[in-house]
Amino acid sequence: MPYLKIKTNAPLTAAATQTLLAKASRAVASLLGKPEDYVMVALEPPTPMLFAGSDAPLAYLELKSIGLPEGKTAALSKTLCELMEQEIGVKKERVYIEFANAKGPLWGWNGGTF
Repeated sequence: MPYLKIKTNAPLTAAATQTLLAKASRAVASLLGKPEDYVMVALEPPTPMLFAGSDAPLAYLELKSIGLPEGKTAALSKTLCELMEQEIGVKKERVYIEFANAKGPLWGWNGGTF
């Protein structure tokens, strides 16, 4: 049920993409205390983007989850920003993250909802 979407203008190799996806999936599962079996991570292809008037490497992330605890968003932000810096070279100050708490009945899966 946790879904992390990563949008960036940084070019990535196939190997770097797979590494980022795997590390992001593990991090989200760990920090939210949810089984990784339910975590979905998507990385959009490099997209032309500007932040603060500059096209220097940047990233925009969306993390949605049922029961996303507001008390964990700071730790999630720290971890995800560090991951963007370490794995794709995007400085922490050039990352925005949108957190969203989804309601179970509004999240479909396996022909039903949570």
